[in-house]
Amino acid sequence: MTKRIDSSLLYTALVVLLLLGVVHRSNARPRVNRPPGFMRFISNATDFASEDYYDYIIVGGGTAGCPLAATLSQSFRVLLLERGGVPYNRPNVMSHDGFLTTLTDVNNFDSPAQSFISEEGVPNARGRVLGGSSAINAGFYSRADKQFFENSGLVWDLSSVNQSYEWVERAIVFRPQLRTWQTAIRDALLEVGVHPFNGFTLEHKVGTKIGGSTFDRTGRRHSSADLLRYARSSNIRVAVYATVERVLLASSPSVSGSNVSAIGVVYRDQLGRFHHALIRDRGEVILSAGALGSPQLLFLSGIGPRSYLSTWGIPVALDQPHVGDFVYDNPRNGISIVPPVPMENSLIQVVGVTEDGAFLEAASNVIPFASPLHSVFIRAPASPLYVPVTTIMEKILGPVSIGLLRLASTDVRINPVVRFNYFSDPQDLERCVNGTRKIGEILRSRAMQDFMIREWFGNRRFRFVGAPLPVDQSNDLVMADFCRRTVSTIWHYHGGAVVGKVVDSDLKVIGVNSLRLVDGSTFNISPGTNPQATLMMLGRYMGLKMLRERG
Repeated sequence: MTKRIDSSLLYTALVVLLLLGVVHRSNARPRVNRPPGFMRFISNATDFASEDYYDYIIVGGGTAGCPLAATLSQSFRVLLLERGGVPYNRPNVMSHDGFLTTLTDVNNFDSPAQSFISEEGVPNARGRVLGGSSAINAGFYSRADKQFFENSGLVWDLSSVNQSYEWVERAIVFRPQLRTWQTAIRDALLEVGVHPFNGFTLEHKVGTKIGGSTFDRTGRRHSSADLLRYARSSNIRVAVYATVERVLLASSPSVSGSNVSAIGVVYRDQLGRFHHALIRDRGEVILSAGALGSPQLLFLSGIGPRSYLSTWGIPVALDQPHVGDFVYDNPRNGISIVPPVPMENSLIQVVGVTEDGAFLEAASNVIPFASPLHSVFIRAPASPLYVPVTTIMEKILGPVSIGLLRLASTDVRINPVVRFNYFSDPQDLERCVNGTRKIGEILRSRAMQDFMIREWFGNRRFRFVGAPLPVDQSNDLVMADFCRRTVSTIWHYHGGAVVGKVVDSDLKVIGVNSLRLVDGSTFNISPGTNPQATLMMLGRYMGLKMLRERG
């Protein structure tokens, strides 16, 4: 028997969960972190010259941009431009216990997390800090699945892929310690047949496994920004609070047949002053601004559908019809319960990978709330009530439903408009139905009995926060309706400038010389259970490839 809680207290919990998905908060003070030594080559954009020249200009100091910059700096002069600040002076960003605060304490222009809402009404977030989304996420680390490498459109050197993953993992990946909820989820997954048990592994494998974490044993976050420690300090400059307005393009017939070339970028500092960064001979501009930022910058630079750019008054440099097309987001569905036992904060550590294309994950959170009854009956200052909430969720493989990204403004600081068209393809809906049915099996497992409350006469039930699973889980229509009603994001959106449409197999923008994209905007499929491992690998991998190309 199940029952849904409707009190105002737990309604507030539901709002938080719907907005953020996996959240946690405790009353512990975030640990203060000492800035790393490599901060010496990171400066505010206001300190930069109005014009300078580099071999490579990388726009976006995020998950892929930082390892790319560190790698290229071994042989070339590199400028890395990040629109946000550094994470190391922000205790909430750097601490496991500051995760919720980081995601909720947002503003329009300089918070580490920038929120946006899709046209379907699904809240989402993107990173705006050195390290990008790897500096604000839940820290789960797992390599890509075989299907990603087969369908990405790139020709991979798998030896270099493995070396690039290992380079990242030696620096910032740790084995998590399982506690109450994660242990129970592991046992439940195995009980309901998500086999085999693969133990702790960073590889993508069907079955149940413990993945890596970018939080260390002390709860300190590590992100792609940490990979800058491997940069050659004499060859790299990193500008923070540097908002790139557009890529500078020029007409230049070449042997490649392209009549347009990137020659640099224009960026603005916090004081509103413009700076020009230009590339040397054989140099490149590389966009690593993410699945929202890179297509947006292409539009603002005059690369996109001619008729569409004209409606915004943007001069057309290249009529490229597919910029902003083929945008995807992996839908997340699940349930949350209030357990009758004390619960620790835990982010995603265990994952179940099914043969049906569902990834099953879980988190437990202790969330503070002030009861509305307190102010009615007690005149003393209110103290928060800490409520444990546990979550089981599923993410589907792919997805195959295709969305669209367009400008909301010619101001680059304003998020573009995006519609992901969740479940518009029946295959995605079928995978969600199968995944949520597996959640139902998990709830009926012996491993979950301790998380049910006991009622009179020995009855036991779950105390749900928000929508419970349908009672009739055998009914495809009912389960499909649940998927549509409860859809949210797990923040793994990608695409908008995909391989074969906007970029070629070397991630070079088709029709433009000296312009490349190295980030998730080029993906037509999400890599495995979590993309951050593969995005960091991609930055290192492409950096090594470009070094080999230059000899």
